[in-house]
Amino acid sequence: MQDNLCVKLQELLGLRRPHPDYPETKATFVVARTSGKSNPGKLTTVRLYSSTQIDHDTGKGKICEEANIKGGKNTKHGAINTVTYRLSFYLEDGFGTPGAIAVKNGDKQEFFLKFVKIEMRNGEHVHFDCNSWVYPYKKTNTDRIFFSNTSYLPKQTPEALRELRKEELVSLRGTDRGERKPWERVYEYDHYNDLSNPDKGQQHSRPVLGGSHTYPYPRRGRTGRPLSDKDRVTETRNKIIDLDFYVPPDERFSPNKLSEFIRNSIQAVVHFVIPEVKSLFEADHNKFESFDQMVKDLYSGGRRGRALEGLVMEKLKGLLPEELFKEVVRGTKENSLKFPLPQIIASDQSAWKNDEEFGRQMLAGINPAVIKRLVNFPPVGKGGRQSSITASHIEKLLDRLSVDDAMNQWRIFILDHHDYLMPYLRRINAEGVCMYASRTLLFLKQDATLKPIAIELSLPGNKEGEEISRVFTPATEGTEGALWQLAKAHVAANDSGHHQLISHWLHTHAAVEPFIIATRRQLSAMHPIHKLLEPHFKDTMHINALARSILLNAGGILEKTMFPGKYSLELSSSIYEDWRFDQQGLPADLIKRGFAFEDPDEPSGTHILFDDYPYGLDGLDVWTAIKTWVSDYCKIFYPDDEAVINDLEIQAWWTEIRRVGHGDRQEGWYEMDSISHLTEALTTLIWIASALHASVNFGQYAYAGFPPNRPTKFHKFIPSEGTPEFAMFIENPDKYFLEMIPDRLTTTLGVALVEVLSRHTGDELYIGQRGSTEWTNNDQVLKLFKKFGDDLRKVERTINARNNDPDLKNRRGPAMIPYTLLNPDTSNTGSEKGITGKGIPNSVSI
Repeated sequence: MQDNLCVKLQELLGLRRPHPDYPETKATFVVARTSGKSNPGKLTTVRLYSSTQIDHDTGKGKICEEANIKGGKNTKHGAINTVTYRLSFYLEDGFGTPGAIAVKNGDKQEFFLKFVKIEMRNGEHVHFDCNSWVYPYKKTNTDRIFFSNTSYLPKQTPEALRELRKEELVSLRGTDRGERKPWERVYEYDHYNDLSNPDKGQQHSRPVLGGSHTYPYPRRGRTGRPLSDKDRVTETRNKIIDLDFYVPPDERFSPNKLSEFIRNSIQAVVHFVIPEVKSLFEADHNKFESFDQMVKDLYSGGRRGRALEGLVMEKLKGLLPEELFKEVVRGTKENSLKFPLPQIIASDQSAWKNDEEFGRQMLAGINPAVIKRLVNFPPVGKGGRQSSITASHIEKLLDRLSVDDAMNQWRIFILDHHDYLMPYLRRINAEGVCMYASRTLLFLKQDATLKPIAIELSLPGNKEGEEISRVFTPATEGTEGALWQLAKAHVAANDSGHHQLISHWLHTHAAVEPFIIATRRQLSAMHPIHKLLEPHFKDTMHINALARSILLNAGGILEKTMFPGKYSLELSSSIYEDWRFDQQGLPADLIKRGFAFEDPDEPSGTHILFDDYPYGLDGLDVWTAIKTWVSDYCKIFYPDDEAVINDLEIQAWWTEIRRVGHGDRQEGWYEMDSISHLTEALTTLIWIASALHASVNFGQYAYAGFPPNRPTKFHKFIPSEGTPEFAMFIENPDKYFLEMIPDRLTTTLGVALVEVLSRHTGDELYIGQRGSTEWTNNDQVLKLFKKFGDDLRKVERTINARNNDPDLKNRRGPAMIPYTLLNPDTSNTGSEKGITGKGIPNSVSI
């Protein structure tokens, strides 16, 4: 026994080969450098599972002796700082090709494993993409299994790997019991019962979303945290600054991403969590006196900016761990706490007031998928209630056309924020805001620009079902011109709320999370569809968890800055009632909104109504590239429709998404019975996670970074003639406008939020990119992926050409902002981060 201990000690110290008769097989083991945590040490070991030789005692592939990592050299992979270790394996003859590895973290701290590459003696390389945190064995009581970059449908799995494949999926599903610990890799569903904070009182109570007809909602990942003793329904929440909640290790930010996100979020977080900031803002007048003063105070820094920076650093030093605080200090030295100048006022500080710019932003702004072609005049809402807009309001604004002729020529459009808001408006306004529900009619001119021709602003009346409406029409001068500007501002505020709650949060962030959970639970990492989808899930569950803890929760930043306030998520639930997956793809959406019609001769199968619709036209090019890639990829693995039907994992995946993940919405799902339906479903999912999210997210600072262009709420209604408010308004319309919007602190908080959300991080991967060139060993797939990248580069060149075409006026508009939100930016390798206004990340990662 003593001899065995000596041999083992020699092996651990690297003084003796375990099997001197076996040749040496080398490997590299690459981890991300982590601030404040230990990198793996000599107690971390790796074993290889054979994909061809079976251990008949276990029914799994043969497993080799443990190999210890050694060395440790600082390296860099793309934008990621890494440490590379070496390993030596001694494989017996006939071991075959490794198909899986077992990593045992024998040290005290978790580490982020990027990849492992085995260099076989015959010159072959076997690659394992990991990209996950590996926790100490003493916490997990199990090795961490990773599979190689070879894909198999379930029935094609080598016998040596079948049991591992099955065990891995079972372990990921877990059991619905207890609070999840950070080191557990378990994916379960839950309702949105983590938004309330009943311990703070009734004002912080919010309904549970999901699982009921009253409040339908997509599911989130379960954390299992204890329920509040106050109501036994609400899941308790941790302190904001801890960022301490359960997210499965595969879904957590990398070390670089986490520190960068914290640095970028400092402005938004400190305004929220440091009480002294409020007094700093209130030292001066609580409202902006003029638009010029707003520009100077927000974007030039000055005394307030310097004072704020000092206060922030002082407070954060006591709140953050030492290493993370050092990261923040480094970040703020590189990037001052003052805000950059938003694009909307960079070229012309008054362009945002222009009617053409107002209409253009509905086609090329940050909420471009809401406007639709009007099919009935006057507009009719739910329940058959007719709009107050009449032909006399608009007939002189239709370029000599009658209303009927303009309708027949498909030239009248509507931005409708009426029907979904009216049931909530009385309650919303009872919380201290002054908001309307709006309908905006626009006329398509000969040059394809949109001219607003009427705005209807409505309030609930005193009687049930009664509405009080005012109709405004365009004017450029005097009192009527000033009233028109206020009416447009109220439309922009409605649109801002819809954008943030529906187009951004609900339709991308919340909608994608159930797909991630179902994929991890039902599709093995070896499944080709899992490999196809994996980059499109990066960081989504983590950013969603952060959003629920900081932005969406009761009293959170979004409730403080957006007009629906405490009804924000409840309002989004009411709109989810009409959500259908088969209408989330771009062609289906354009057809539904009357912007396109089916055309089999077009590459996208869709013909757009007019070319100067930047979101629609660029989007169809991106959609076509995605669908071509997905279709070609699926055909490699599925020879016919029967192969899809007989794929037990894909059928279980689709069933779980429909019945559980999005179980509150039973309509609008494809049958998973053909390659065609599989392709359409996957293309739609990838479109949502990548291009749709990019189109509504990364332009936020360009447009909403200047609050008057995209107000988030108002504290005064538009004054009526003969009232004291109207006299104040006439005396100084700009000052009245600024008194309508929130105070300096809330306004600054809103600007800080959209700045954070608009930033690309340094480790971002864009559509057409992968973190490794060896993500698969299938040469046919790699060839098609290269073609996908080539197709996206063609899209980039097309978009650049459109932006330089003077005949396409909606590409830039009066504010001179080129439409680049759907520019794939495939040349970006992570070096160009920050607010760029272009690039389509693979996933909903911010």
